[in-house]
Amino acid sequence: MAELLAVCRVYVLHPDAGTVGVTAIDKRPVEGRIKVRPFGLYADVQADRANHGGLDQAVYAYAQEDADFWSAELGREVTPGLFGENLRTRGVDVNHAVIGERWRVGSALLEVTQPRVPCQTFGRRLGEQRWVRRFTQANRTGAYLRVVENGEIGAGDTVDVVHTPAHRVTVADWFAGRYGVARGEGRTSGTVPPASASASGAVAATAADEKGAPDPDTLEKLAQRLLNAHAAGEIRLSIDMLRRSEQAAGRAVVD
Repeated sequence: MAELLAVCRVYVLHPDAGTVGVTAIDKRPVEGRIKVRPFGLYADVQADRANHGGLDQAVYAYAQEDADFWSAELGREVTPGLFGENLRTRGVDVNHAVIGERWRVGSALLEVTQPRVPCQTFGRRLGEQRWVRRFTQANRTGAYLRVVENGEIGAGDTVDVVHTPAHRVTVADWFAGRYGVARGEGRTSGTVPPASASASGAVAATAADEKGAPDPDTLEKLAQRLLNAHAAGEIRLSIDMLRRSEQAAGRAVVD
């Protein structure tokens, strides 16, 4: 049974070396029923609202199966909220959720919009060598969701996939095409290349430097499928996904 293990929201704002100066990435589990509204969980906040939050990134979900993978890689427990997620799930292959897939969680209806793109704040939060690169290469990003129907959620709720769009482009498919990494074969497989011995504890390179080169051919085909589904009304792409899909389609590679 797919279920919600924890609901997390901001615990405290921390000073951060980024341009905003503070971060709300420190999320921790809360008890009881939590209201979910168009901009996310009641009493949750995002410090960098230019890059986080909003209607298309209202809720961030991460799977316990992927957290277990990272616990083994890092040699420490990845507790709910450590990655800044709002929802810690079990039994849902979050990375291979289809863009536009809908989940009934408690009385709320959520819709998968896009993968998480790791940032330098995330790297500083973990304090691991070359963390942005490692997280990117693993393609275990978790997923952002929008709120289709307001409701209340809580730990122990079932997560029911109630709709899967026919285009079949998953979170992992798009991330792999966009950043030139392996698609992955599900939540129980995959390895991460070791961090460079010369890398510092803090992530030094920019996010762009840490990502691989996209495959224009693969990305263009994925983008066309998403744009066709969007145009047909099958899905509603997020603003970011629509822009990136249009850019990718504009760089079409002719077979």
